[in-house]
Amino acid sequence: MELRQLEYFVAVAEEANFTRAAARLHVVQSAVSTTIKNLERELRTPLLERTPKGVLLTDAGAALLPRAHAALDAAREAADAVGEVRGGLRGTLRLGAIATVGVIDLPVFLGEFHRRHPGVFLQTSAAPSGSQGLVEALLERRLDLAFVSGPGPRPTGITLTALASSVLDLVVPAAHPLAKRRTVPITELAGLDFVDFPAGYSNRTVADRAFAAASVPHRVAIEITDLTTGVAYVRNGLGVALLPRVALGKGQDVATLTVEDADLEWQFSLAAPAERTPGAAARAMIAMAYEFLWQGSE
Repeated sequence: MELRQLEYFVAVAEEANFTRAAARLHVVQSAVSTTIKNLERELRTPLLERTPKGVLLTDAGAALLPRAHAALDAAREAADAVGEVRGGLRGTLRLGAIATVGVIDLPVFLGEFHRRHPGVFLQTSAAPSGSQGLVEALLERRLDLAFVSGPGPRPTGITLTALASSVLDLVVPAAHPLAKRRTVPITELAGLDFVDFPAGYSNRTVADRAFAAASVPHRVAIEITDLTTGVAYVRNGLGVALLPRVALGKGQDVATLTVEDADLEWQFSLAAPAERTPGAAARAMIAMAYEFLWQGSE
C-alpha cells in the first residue's frame, strides 16, 4: 500500500466524485480510477461505490478512511521534521479566507509569509458561503487553516486563534434622516432596507441574531460579498448596512451610528481543525498571524 494510493482514495472519498478528486490532485481522472482499482485489488475488497448521486464509501472504505488520514498526517509530520532539520519548511498549506477589507491586507501578509518560508506552497481560496463554508471545508479536510469571522461560541471541531474583535455599526448615507445622530435603538431600524451579506456570512449571522433577539424584522434588499461594495451601495442611497467598525475607516458621503440595545459583536479569527495537529507550515502561519494581526478587543 502506497501513500499515493491513500491520498487518491481520501480525495475521492471527500469529494464524493472522481472528476473533482482528479482536479484537486491535479491529475487526469483515469489515473485516479486506476490507482483506486489497484488499491482495491491489493486489499481484496471494494472501497467505493459509484451511484447516481455520487461516490459512496463501502463499509471497508469507511473503515479505511480514518486510518488513511492518520497515515497521511504521519507522513506529513515526518516530512516537516526533516524539512526543519534541513533549515526550512516544505510542503503545501491550504488556506481559506473571507473578504476582510480593513482587517487584514491578505496579499501583504501572505507575501511576508512567503519571504519567511519560500519552500511552502500556498493554496488560497475563498468560500461562496462565507465563514460557514470555510468551516465546513476545514472539517472536510479540504483546508488546513482559514481566516473566518463570526459571533458566539466556536464551531464544534474547530480551534480558533482570536485576532480582532469589533462591533457592527450602522452605516447610512450622509443625507439620511439618521445621519446627524450618534446612536440609534435597534427598534428604530424596522422598515429600513438593508445592504447585507448572504446567509452563512458572519456579518449576516450577527445581524440576524440581533434583530431576532429584539423582535425587529431585518429586511435585506441587496446582498453583497465584500465590505467595499456594501459601503458603495449605502453611499448611493440604496440602503443602510451593519458593518464592522474596525474595517470601516472614514467613509466619504456616509455616516456611522452605534446601535443601542443590541449584541452586534463581530470576531475575526484564524481557524484550524481541532482533531488534527497542525503541521509545521500551519503552526508558522498561526504564529505569524498572531504576531502581525492580533488587535485585542475594542
